[in-house]
Amino acid sequence: MTAAKDTLTRRRDLGVRTQAYALRIIRLYQALPKTGVGGVLGKQLLRSGTSVGAHVAESGRAKSRADFTCKIDGAMQELEETLYWMELLAEAGVIKIEKLSGLMDESNELMAIFVSMAKKTRAK
Repeated sequence: MTAAKDTLTRRRDLGVRTQAYALRIIRLYQALPKTGVGGVLGKQLLRSGTSVGAHVAESGRAKSRADFTCKIDGAMQELEETLYWMELLAEAGVIKIEKLSGLMDESNELMAIFVSMAKKTRAK
């Protein structure tokens, strides 16, 4: 496989993965109470969690390496925010941390991928 095809395949795989992540966030939001703290934090979680994949999709149309890195940085910011809302939901007693652990693990794995991508792009 050529380097260009390999990069395209990885980008597609990342797009699929971040879309699956967004769907998991949507399902979590749907399971949360819509009133009180659960409603407020749930909306924040929904916005940030579904934005990750949007940033990745936008990165595919980046005009430059700097633009690409900016979009990946945006995805990282959204992941950080999503983790924050999940932690607050757990600490507020809205949902048990055990129910969030898989999604939090995926958040951290995606973060590691994005950090690596941004570092490699900046190094070029």
